[in-house]
Amino acid sequence: MEKKQKAVITVVGKDTVGIIAKVCTYLSEQGINVLDISQTIVQDFFNMMMIVDLGNATKSLGDIQADLDALGEEIGVDIKCQREEIFEKMHRI
Repeated sequence: MEKKQKAVITVVGKDTVGIIAKVCTYLSEQGINVLDISQTIVQDFFNMMMIVDLGNATKSLGDIQADLDALGEEIGVDIKCQREEIFEKMHRI
């Protein structure tokens, strides 16, 4: 049984039409499976957190991060992608 290679993706910015669609389309094209997703909008500000599986990704994590940075600039949001274990260690209190 293969082990999932989980990562955390966060998307933050001014709410506009199509943010979820564009991010999810990119992920799908790269063979990245969305395991869990949560999104909220507070006074026109969009916030989304996703847990994804990179196990079948067609690109390296570095390339995915660069692509998501460029996509974020294109649609006017900040997109970050980190391996789950790094995210957990950074946010441990």
